[in-house]
Amino acid sequence: MTRAVLAAHTLFHVDTTDLLIGCHIQGPADGPPAVLLHGFPYDVHGVAAAGQQLAAEGWRVVMPYLRGYGATRFKNNAIMRSGQQAALAHDLLSLIEALALDCPVVAGFDWGGRAACIVAALWPERVGGLVTCGGYNIQNIPAAQQPAAPEQEARLWYQYYFHAERGRAGLAAHRRALAHLLWQQWSPTWRFDAAIFNDTAQAFDNPDFVDVVIHSYRHRFGLAPADTRFDAIEARLAEQPVIDVPTVVLDGAASGLFAVSETADLAPYFGTAFEHRVLEGVGHNPPQEAPAAFADAIQCLPARRSYD
Repeated sequence: MTRAVLAAHTLFHVDTTDLLIGCHIQGPADGPPAVLLHGFPYDVHGVAAAGQQLAAEGWRVVMPYLRGYGATRFKNNAIMRSGQQAALAHDLLSLIEALALDCPVVAGFDWGGRAACIVAALWPERVGGLVTCGGYNIQNIPAAQQPAAPEQEARLWYQYYFHAERGRAGLAAHRRALAHLLWQQWSPTWRFDAAIFNDTAQAFDNPDFVDVVIHSYRHRFGLAPADTRFDAIEARLAEQPVIDVPTVVLDGAASGLFAVSETADLAPYFGTAFEHRVLEGVGHNPPQEAPAAFADAIQCLPARRSYD
């Protein structure tokens, strides 16, 4: 596994509604834009190798730290440290607007795939295409109390751990050890080394990391209040909107967290222009485990310019 090194001079801070978003920006300014998004518990290093490949091939690549991670900071203390899905989507849309990106491809996994799916579903005119790892990533919060199969419930132990104050304390005290364990469980075939993990682990020292993570895993089960500013968005998401932009769905066949999606099961959630690719030997983190495959999925969805 090659370690992707991010240069300090590519880090910028973008002023948006709620955040100063730290993001690495690479590639020519006039290249087709792509926004690459990480999840929990990862950071921009998860998408860096794919981003560097795209930048070398002429793309304008933006790789932001999500709220609560790395170089991203809330603009003031009054803003709720929400980790709900609507907040993540709000941040992505605000970033696209602040950078004046013209219909970028939005691509991500885990939390980042969720943000990308939501923006593609609710604001399709703002994106040129979607790459989502793990299928349709919009949470069905009204159905959150319906139990999954016992085997799947066991894989979600960390979510239930975070529901209690013991879990909050555990995340605060052992954030790196917990993340390392999840990497091993979710990507059992991925042989990452200490340097690769430590590059990312620094992002968990963000002062808002624990609050955002705990809120995310409580809100999705109805155990924490929402940021009311996003109530209208959450209401639309409760309807499980169809994503009708050109899409590639990537699934890691070796994921230790979720089973590979059935293409037929995905079809009702996407428009006619979607492709499903299964990556053998890849776990929960396709952009970092198989960066060339992730970059290839983006390149088959050239950014749609607003003047086309």
